[in-house]
Amino acid sequence: MEKVDRYIEKAKKWKEESKLLRKICLDCGLDEDFKWMHPCYTFKDSNIVLIHGFKEYCALLFHKGALLKDTENILVQQTENVQAARQLRFKNLEEIEEQRKIIKEYIFEAIEVEKAGLEVEMKKTSDFELVDELRDAFDAEPEFEKAFYELTPGRQRGYLLHFSGAKQSKTRTSRIEKAKPKIFEGKGHNER
Repeated sequence: MEKVDRYIEKAKKWKEESKLLRKICLDCGLDEDFKWMHPCYTFKDSNIVLIHGFKEYCALLFHKGALLKDTENILVQQTENVQAARQLRFKNLEEIEEQRKIIKEYIFEAIEVEKAGLEVEMKKTSDFELVDELRDAFDAEPEFEKAFYELTPGRQRGYLLHFSGAKQSKTRTSRIEKAKPKIFEGKGHNER
């Protein structure tokens, strides 16, 4: 696929690693696509794995990695808030070569998860922490609470994670105050 070719060609880091990961994914019978600005490999139009690079490592991101058995105990949950995806991380070409067989086993297992129609049970918005400062803001301004709960569940979760991510109360309060105009506009945390 031309977009994947360009992605790999433009890569300043992880070029050879991406080429090898691409070959492994294609050898497993996956279809190649380009989504979220990264090479993505699918099975019957369902996302299986994505190739992406970071400063310290490159990775295969399994979209439903939480459902894999992870017999080698090598899958990484990027942050505690990532519910479904898991990464296989690599620091060099040799690591990928050494783990080629395992990588293929994980890909084939991910395909079987997709064939079985399994889904990751996602936390509901109500399962996320509502910080005291947000409760206080709701009490002080009922219109704000109404506007918040009129947001889509995904937008609500985004704000709840943003607010609860601050360690200090004054920072949480500041984040809430800064977010109010966007919430009243019905926009999510990362929307303009």
